[in-house]
Amino acid sequence: MRPKPDKPAPGQESVWDYPRPAIAEACNARIVIEHAGRIVADTTASIRTLETSHPPSYYIPKADIAPGVLHPAGGGSICEWKGAAAYFDVVLGDVVLARVGWSYPRPTPAFELLRDHVAFYAAPFDRCSVDGETVVPQPGSFYGGWITSRQAGPFKGVPGSMGW
Repeated sequence: MRPKPDKPAPGQESVWDYPRPAIAEACNARIVIEHAGRIVADTTASIRTLETSHPPSYYIPKADIAPGVLHPAGGGSICEWKGAAAYFDVVLGDVVLARVGWSYPRPTPAFELLRDHVAFYAAPFDRCSVDGETVVPQPGSFYGGWITSRQAGPFKGVPGSMGW
């Protein structure tokens, strides 16, 4: 059962106005990921994916990710719209953040923009930000959206949201 969307405040987007099926669009917001005193990624050339009830996920060009931190991880998953995902560990010296990034090496034609980009779960990192605002990770253990004050929910991933 679909919940009642929160009323967006001025300057907010309702995630309930995002499309289904999902879309990918270029984004010039500054996206920064920091961990253990290091910048893992810093870009103003991300691609954000939007899907009804989900906060955006930000895909960062590999060229804007710190050299040597991405290591292929086992396993994968399938998105009905984007295709087959591959996962990455982030390795910073002795610190290993397992399966915190994912990409679509051969995305479907509608998501070709995602080629050579990597998205990251926000929760494992010390700080992930959009235009300087620290994000809140999307609830739940599967979804990778980043919540800022610019989105109105409720957000998929909270208890009871499996049927949304």
